[in-house]
Amino acid sequence: MPLSVLITRICIRSFHLTRSIMSARARVQIFPSSKTLFDEPLQMKVEGLIPKQSVELRAKLTDDKGVVFKSSAVYCADTSGTVDLGTSSSLSGSYTGVEPMGLFWSMAPETPHSRLIKRDTSSPFLVNIEVADTTDLGHTLGNATVERRFMVEGARRVPVKFGRVRGTLFFPPGPGPFPGVLDLYTLGGGLTEVRGSLLANKGFVVLCLAFYRYDDLPKTVTHFDLEYFEEALTFLRSLPEVKGPGVGLISISKSGDLALAIASLLPDVSATVWINGCNAATVFPLHCKDRIFPAVAVDISKIRINGFGLIEIKDVVTDPMAEVNKASLIPIEKANGKFLFVASEDDRNWNSYLFAEQATKRLKDHGKDNFEVVKYPKAGHFLEVPYMPFYPSGIHAAVGQVVSFGGNAKVHADAHVDLWRRIQRFFHKHLNSNSHKAKL
Repeated sequence: MPLSVLITRICIRSFHLTRSIMSARARVQIFPSSKTLFDEPLQMKVEGLIPKQSVELRAKLTDDKGVVFKSSAVYCADTSGTVDLGTSSSLSGSYTGVEPMGLFWSMAPETPHSRLIKRDTSSPFLVNIEVADTTDLGHTLGNATVERRFMVEGARRVPVKFGRVRGTLFFPPGPGPFPGVLDLYTLGGGLTEVRGSLLANKGFVVLCLAFYRYDDLPKTVTHFDLEYFEEALTFLRSLPEVKGPGVGLISISKSGDLALAIASLLPDVSATVWINGCNAATVFPLHCKDRIFPAVAVDISKIRINGFGLIEIKDVVTDPMAEVNKASLIPIEKANGKFLFVASEDDRNWNSYLFAEQATKRLKDHGKDNFEVVKYPKAGHFLEVPYMPFYPSGIHAAVGQVVSFGGNAKVHADAHVDLWRRIQRFFHKHLNSNSHKAKL
């Protein structure tokens, strides 16, 4: 080997080693604290880098099912050797541009089509942040651990087994009384606590209600019985910590039609949040005393395969306003409470935008103005709490296969933040009204 080549290689190695040594003291700073609530933004800085040094920031967490979620972004340090995620722009990776919380919302699962699962929100997620040199050596220059909590200090989580009712109660700190909210978030029947626990931090007593496939509830169902939800409402209103008489409902997807039925056919529901649901009974018939709402008709010929090879079932649920589906429609004009209809315009699971339009038209046709509508262009089906990793596709409980849920990751993340504020304002505004009665 020529001496000149050997000297060059030694110099390059020495340069890389020098860079690693100089950057070994890189500090990851988290503000206001490394322990924050899941729905709260944080500020992150990396200091002690070489001026203009290229580094890759990586985030990693493992959810309650053991699925690993990761994200990464490449940054160039400024002249002081600092990367500030609040002002610095990601050049490549899981996202680009200035995104202070990009490492969190852009996380993707190593196991494809997985959703971030948190079964017990009394414990936090631990997110490992790593700073690595982008040279071929790829040395770790610094790291930190961020604790993302779901419950504020003094909040309480209480499993519920009362009569037939199963679920989890969340209480804010203090004696109350507080407004009560029934959270109807179910994914494949199991219980989902994340939204309910975070909402309780905002001053609500929240009952996250299970429907089936939970504890001793049935593993399969043939229909839903409105009396079960009535029992849950009665239990929630009976709690001394709950300010009555009216309570709130929050739903998403399949539970949207259940929420509309509860608000329309049961008493003392003051405010209902409907997120990407339907205005007619779906999947299973709904029984209410001597009345049955059959599941809306489906047309499996409308299943299509998109450009990514994923199933899209958006148009499988037929038009609820069609003559064949008239018996399936929920009589929402009977409701005396308020509605917040939320529709994603790129929902590929079903045509929630159309269903929201039909629901509000029905209310208008009956002289009602008790609703608000929020639409999110380019957002997908599962609108969650802020900074939840994007969930564009997954196993559909009713279909049994992977389907597309739609959406653009960045737009979807922004919708999470905006909607979360709207939900809180809506409930605080409308859960102090008088009793609302509804009749069949």
